[in-house]
Amino acid sequence: MTNDEDIKIRDMTTDLKDGQIKCPKCGSTDISTNTKTGKLRCNFCRHEFELELAPEDEDISTLEGTTMGTGAADITEGADNIITLKCESCGAEVVVDTNTTTQARCHWCRNTLSINNVIDNGAVPDVILPFKVTKADAQEEIAKFVNKRKFFAHPRFRREFTTENISGVYLPYMLVDVNAHMNLWGEGEIKTASYEVKEGKETHTEYDADSYEVTRDFDISIDDLSIEASSDKLDYNAKDKTTNVINAIMPFDTENCVKFNANYMRGYTSEKRDSNIDALRETIEAQSSDVARLVAKETIEDYDRGVRWDGEDYKVKGDSWKAAYLPVWLYSYMQKTKGKNLLHYVAVNARTKETMGSVPINFKKLFMYSVLVEIFGGIAAFFLRIIAAMEIFNDTKFQDYRNFYWILLISGFVFYFTIYAQYRNADERHHYENETKHEIKNLRCEDKFIKKMTGLRRAYIEGENTSELKGNRLDLKKNKELKKVIDKGLLDEVEEAKKKLNETLDERDKKAVYKRNKDLEK
Repeated sequence: MTNDEDIKIRDMTTDLKDGQIKCPKCGSTDISTNTKTGKLRCNFCRHEFELELAPEDEDISTLEGTTMGTGAADITEGADNIITLKCESCGAEVVVDTNTTTQARCHWCRNTLSINNVIDNGAVPDVILPFKVTKADAQEEIAKFVNKRKFFAHPRFRREFTTENISGVYLPYMLVDVNAHMNLWGEGEIKTASYEVKEGKETHTEYDADSYEVTRDFDISIDDLSIEASSDKLDYNAKDKTTNVINAIMPFDTENCVKFNANYMRGYTSEKRDSNIDALRETIEAQSSDVARLVAKETIEDYDRGVRWDGEDYKVKGDSWKAAYLPVWLYSYMQKTKGKNLLHYVAVNARTKETMGSVPINFKKLFMYSVLVEIFGGIAAFFLRIIAAMEIFNDTKFQDYRNFYWILLISGFVFYFTIYAQYRNADERHHYENETKHEIKNLRCEDKFIKKMTGLRRAYIEGENTSELKGNRLDLKKNKELKKVIDKGLLDEVEEAKKKLNETLDERDKKAVYKRNKDLEK
């Protein structure tokens, strides 16, 4: 926990007062977002306000200690969510429920009143990223996503699915800049030769390699590492909702955040922040160290047999926190089976159109088709082995691989879990370790030769760990279906099959669109 005296508060107030915010041209309070331009627009005279970008961040490389925006300050326990404002036009008292919005309309004179100053219940952030994707575009993306997954979808879901009830919601995040130092040390191996060795009737591959002592030392600046500031959305392994798919639509173009203004929220709902910095700090430090470790991987590409880091010293010199509202279009569907509820989400990033979701599965139908695939796979494996044993194929690779044809016996298993993974997407997440902006300085590389090694049976160094993640909050083993795949050692095969299936469906859609456009031209 950080001491209060170590924290610097950065005033992120917008200079907007609570109450009425009027159009500078006509004085109307009926203001909302124009999603085409991202600007605020007066719905009466159609005047558009120029975007007021959020204050520029400090130079990350100079950060020391903790800096936070006023909207990222700790939430006061028991703070009231119901705020009462006095209407400046008619004097009526207007109640705003900050659990879901920071605006309300006066029931007497119909003017809109807003809360723009930070209150201590987490409802008002430092910055906001306006909606850019229209509802119609989001509906199209969600429909495309679901239509690719209708064959094995639950029949009730197929009957009830509609994009009419999607909602635009601002979700709470923390945007964190990190100034840190990373020191890694370990052992790396470079292959010098590989050859076949006969052992009785069997042959195997052995390797020669040079071993090196490897050290990497550098400073790193990490820009806008993003994390959910709602405890509900932080639980990627929830058994009653598919929260991880919302995490998977990141990253957002957070460099385009603007000063908070409640008018951006007009027509949308919001979820207020309920997590303080101390609750998120451990995850942020782990994820920022993952970013640094993956950066180091770019400097060790010569080690074709890999590197095993034996130790690391990662120190955060300074960090800066901003509370933000980021825009998401959200479709939800509650599936009820045998007394258990599972809330499925399909989410669209309202800036980039990145879409991810979960679709209820008809498991009986999927099981039936998987059995058929298993039967055909077994038959194919049987005949391939018989054909490979024929004299005509002596001394050919086709015959050499005959013992591997039995892998077709698990084709039904792989098919079942490939479809499960494609429909549920329980393995999807934001790849923060690759997708977060960063810059390294003062890189120091040391590679010291240790020894030559011969007769190695492993293709890679033992204990290779350069892609290991400490901050990944998605535990695939907590999903009982994916746990079976992991226990069988087939996760890579299922992931690859899912990727190819999605690529095939995308290609099919592109051809259909191309054909439709050609027909229209005629």
